[in-house]
Amino acid sequence: QVQPVESGGGFVQAGGSLRLSCVASGRTFNGKNIGWFRQTPGKEREFVAGISWFGAGTYYISSKEGQFTISRDYTKNTVYLQMNGLKPEDTAVYYCAAGLPTRRVGTLPSDYTNWGQGTQVTVSS
Repeated sequence: QVQPVESGGGFVQAGGSLRLSCVASGRTFNGKNIGWFRQTPGKEREFVAGISWFGAGTYYISSKEGQFTISRDYTKNTVYLQMNGLKPEDTAVYYCAAGLPTRRVGTLPSDYTNWGQGTQVTVSS
């Protein structure tokens, strides 16, 4: 069973950038759609971006389109989330998840079956 492992979180000032990485552990991401979600205390897990297995199609929450970029490196079994122009409201734990290779990238947590432990992103004002 594939286990996503996130890294790259940290502390950054508003306007800064971070690149999160999600590496497959145990098995590969072959045949999996990958999604990035985020969660803050007391709130539901929120979809941020996703990338499909077929043709690497991408999908973003509308508020992050143009600010975040998701990509995948098939040779490294890694999916990246490049986050630019970060704002304090982007502060959250960011999770990577693997799901079935549906043609349309899922945006719900229930669309994904394997989750990482999360990486904290903190943006100061």
